[in-house]
This record gives sequence, structure tokens and C-alpha cells, in this order.
Amino acid sequence: MQNTRINRLLDVLGDSFGGWLSNPWRRISLLIISLLFGTFLGTALSTIAGQSADWDIIAAALLVLWTELVSLLLYRWQRPGTSYLWLEMLQALKIGVTYNLFVEAFKLGS
Repeated sequence: MQNTRINRLLDVLGDSFGGWLSNPWRRISLLIISLLFGTFLGTALSTIAGQSADWDIIAAALLVLWTELVSLLLYRWQRPGTSYLWLEMLQALKIGVTYNLFVEAFKLGS
């Protein structure tokens, strides 16, 4: 690729954003936000799918597919000793959704 001004600008912005994310507190806060958004997303998905009983099986199949794809990305394609923030955020989102679906199931069972 040519070394144009826009490419240099994007490289500088990417490096500065990577430096901003290298702070451990910011990284942990992004992971916590992702986990909490996963719990919200789990509640939203269960209530939307619960409104009409037609979407229950399709929503469950899509959630299982999404969970397995995130696990495949995280455990198979990631090299040992490397950690990518976006993969960790996807994992936290998956954990939040799964946890909230268990909580919703316990609420419905009682």
C-alpha cells in the first residue's frame, strides 16, 4: 500500500488507540462493560423471543451457533501467549449472555 497522508494518519491513530488500551484499568473496564452488556443482551433476547413462541427454537439455535463460533475463535485460532482485546470482549459478552439466560431460566422455574 502507498504511504499516503491518510495511511499515516490511520497508523498514528491506531498506535495511539493501542497505547490507550494498553492501560490495564481501561482494558478491565472495557471487559466489564462487555460483560454487563452481555447480561443486558441476554435479557433482551429472552424477552423478545418469549413474546411470540414462534421464535424460541430459532433464537436458541442462533445463540448456540454464536456461542460455538466465539469459542472456536478464542480457543482454536488464538496463538498461545497472545491476547487480543476484541476476542476477550467477545468472550466476556458470551459469558454475560450465557449467565443471564441461566438466571432467566431459574426465574421461570421458580
